Amino acid sequence: MHEWTKDSLLMIGCSLTRQLQRPAHSTLFPLPHSPSKAPPCALPLCPSLSSIAAARHRHHPMASSPIFVGLPTFLLLLLLATSGLFGQATGAVAPGPESAPLNLTGILEKGGQYGTFLRLLKETQVGEQIESQLNNSFNGLTIFAPTDNAFNNLKPGTLNSLTTQEQVSLVLYHVLPRYYTLSTFETTSNPVNTQASGSSGVYTVNITSSSNQVNVSTGVNETPVNNILHLDFPLAMYSVDKVLLPPELFGAKPPATSPPPAVAPEKPNKGTPAADGPSASAEAAPSAASPEGRSAERVLLLWIGLACMGSLL
Repeated sequence: MHEWTKDSLLMIGCSLTRQLQRPAHSTLFPLPHSPSKAPPCALPLCPSLSSIAAARHRHHPMASSPIFVGLPTFLLLLLLATSGLFGQATGAVAPGPESAPLNLTGILEKGGQYGTFLRLLKETQVGEQIESQLNNSFNGLTIFAPTDNAFNNLKPGTLNSLTTQEQVSLVLYHVLPRYYTLSTFETTSNPVNTQASGSSGVYTVNITSSSNQVNVSTGVNETPVNNILHLDFPLAMYSVDKVLLPPELFGAKPPATSPPPAVAPEKPNKGTPAADGPSASAEAAPSAASPEGRSAERVLLLWIGLACMGSLL
């Protein structure tokens, strides 16, 4: 659609005024012409409306009527009004500035005391995962960032004793899957899931709020929420003075059950032969079925026979 400019509107207005300056016989409505009077004088290229009315009144008295004087004014105002509407309709709306993606590393570096947490975010690659989720999230995220002093207060070797997957779970345990302000903490229902919870319902925290003080409890330790590092949707980040220790990693483990002691076999007494084994005398005596047993039986029978013969004699 054609966009009207000030120059084009000025030319149209001047053209309309020239039409009004023509003799009466050339207009749409014939006007009486007085031959005794001089022809209309030449007017400037774009005269004012008052000069047009005065000239028309000198040469054509009827031209000074309200109809002829108001017509060019009405047309000019109509063109100006419509051109403004056209300009608004056809003018391109400049797009607003696009919001820059959140820089999680920049926010923590600006705080100046979160070097260990930054290192864990980088080594576990959880930082890239969080930034990607923040730029494509409808619920936002809340992060509890432990200070370097919080990590220094852990027992020596605590982080090194964890596996890579356990370190990932520890970092995700400090991230809530929603955007929480200090006021929304007051209406939170416990337990609260973390990014490490998954669908198993573990790795949860309890959040309590009273007198503008928010505390986070894990079941192993508890810490207050201190400074606000960032509070603009979709990211809320708070500073904490303790590392949140999940009971799944740092809770008291039940003692390992020892296997029952092995029962030693009973040793038979020296004076009593075993119930299921052959006796010593039986082992020493030859069996009747053996050749030695048969020879002994014959000797015995021979002695019995001799004794009987001796008694008869």
